[in-house]
Amino acid sequence: MAAAAAILLAAYFIRGITGFGSGLIAVPLLALFMPLQFVVPLVLLLDFTASLVLGGVHFKRVRWDEIGILIPFSVVGVAFGTGLLVNLPQAPMLIGLALFVLVFGLRSLLNLHGDKPVSRLWAIPASLTGGTVGGLFGTGGPPYVIYLAHRIRDKGESRATLSALFFIEGLTRIGSFLIVGLLLTPAVWSAYAVALPLVLAALYLGGRAHVGLAPAQMTRLVGLLLLVSSISLLVKAAAA
Repeated sequence: MAAAAAILLAAYFIRGITGFGSGLIAVPLLALFMPLQFVVPLVLLLDFTASLVLGGVHFKRVRWDEIGILIPFSVVGVAFGTGLLVNLPQAPMLIGLALFVLVFGLRSLLNLHGDKPVSRLWAIPASLTGGTVGGLFGTGGPPYVIYLAHRIRDKGESRATLSALFFIEGLTRIGSFLIVGLLLTPAVWSAYAVALPLVLAALYLGGRAHVGLAPAQMTRLVGLLLLVSSISLLVKAAAA
């Protein structure tokens, strides 16, 4: 419980500073000693609550033309990913999560990003991947972020569009998890009730923190944390 509390404090403190990344940090670290079928629904509830608390959905700035093509394929991906979460054995899921986190950890650590515009057709693989990974691991944000970074130049529009997208996708995952029973477990709701004060405190502290790190340095720090967690997951999966 102490380790879980420390992980959630760190993940949502970083979310309070950067506005993203809590699920990508919390899920792989919690999965080191908790089953994914418990961790993913718990973090979904906490992330959804954090999104409501932080707000930031400025509807006038949302690019609904981009949302419109992402959501249908995202829903398909969420349904597929939820099915995998319910039916796959633990070891293959841990390996898949570790490799996914490893890729984005390296991307963050090396501060890789592109500015070249891409075709809207890339929305299909981006949303299918984001929805599937979101349903399976609760960490589907990076594919959406990468795609929209190549489509929207205005930071305000990008932030508003991502906030609206994550809100809608979160509702989709909540519905999907209710259907398969992942959110009907009393243990998940009990853990949510216990963890919520920690998460709210971490969001508040993160929002008020003035860390002496530039955005690029913070990105590399998160990348290093993701690399460590991915390697630990691979070790656990190999020992399973």
